[in-house]
Amino acid sequence: MADSHAKMTQATPQEVIISVLAGLFAPLLAIFLIVMLIFSIQDKHLPDTSSEAAQKATLERIKPFAHLVAVDANAPKVEKSGQEVFDAVCATCHTPGALGAPKFGNKADWGPRISQGYETLIKHATEGIRQMPPRGGDGDLSDTEVARAVAYMADAAGATFKAPEAAAPAAPAAGVTASAKPDPAKGKAVYEATCAACHATGVAGAPKAGDKAAWGPRISQGYETLYSHALNGIRAMPAKGGNAGLSEADLADAVGFLMTQGGGKL
Repeated sequence: MADSHAKMTQATPQEVIISVLAGLFAPLLAIFLIVMLIFSIQDKHLPDTSSEAAQKATLERIKPFAHLVAVDANAPKVEKSGQEVFDAVCATCHTPGALGAPKFGNKADWGPRISQGYETLIKHATEGIRQMPPRGGDGDLSDTEVARAVAYMADAAGATFKAPEAAAPAAPAAGVTASAKPDPAKGKAVYEATCAACHATGVAGAPKAGDKAAWGPRISQGYETLYSHALNGIRAMPAKGGNAGLSEADLADAVGFLMTQGGGKL
């Protein structure tokens, strides 16, 4: 008679190991897929733009590589002060001390340079020295503007250099007198063609036509002085108002017109 209790088949060690590994495969695969999904999502995330460093990096990437400035070729040149030249041209290197430039206001940096003398420093600034380009890299700066910037920086570090001032008006030319009385009526046409560009608007400090308060101190100097200023130029105003072809007679008429408009008498 057969035994009523059938014996169970016993598994071998190899079969047990295979069963365990087969049971772990599915959860390990799921974990792997989840990790890969997380990495994929992180790769698509945008970088943090809220931090100061991120904002600076963004500004650095999008900053323009050049600046275009529209300049009226007929406008009189107004020379900058030493501080204006420093702020516009020199501060880039002399504020942080980049490329070995002496820092603004640092007496230790400037002391040995000041001892060389004002003229030597102007020469270096004008012609360039070591890593500093001529005129600080701005070829439009005049010699006077360069000298003013040098004095401004050196004086801030203890020097006592005297920056050049605006050129004094030239003395009246021989033979320039009021012997031929100007004709204000003719001068009006000359004013409209040559002088109005500045004197109608008061640009660059020009006294406006008809502004008696602005013209009063000038009229008190006399017609011959005003004519000399117009002929030779003064401060921001170029000689003959920038019109080199203007005859002296026409210039005299224009001065007479402006003078009478400002309350003066010929």
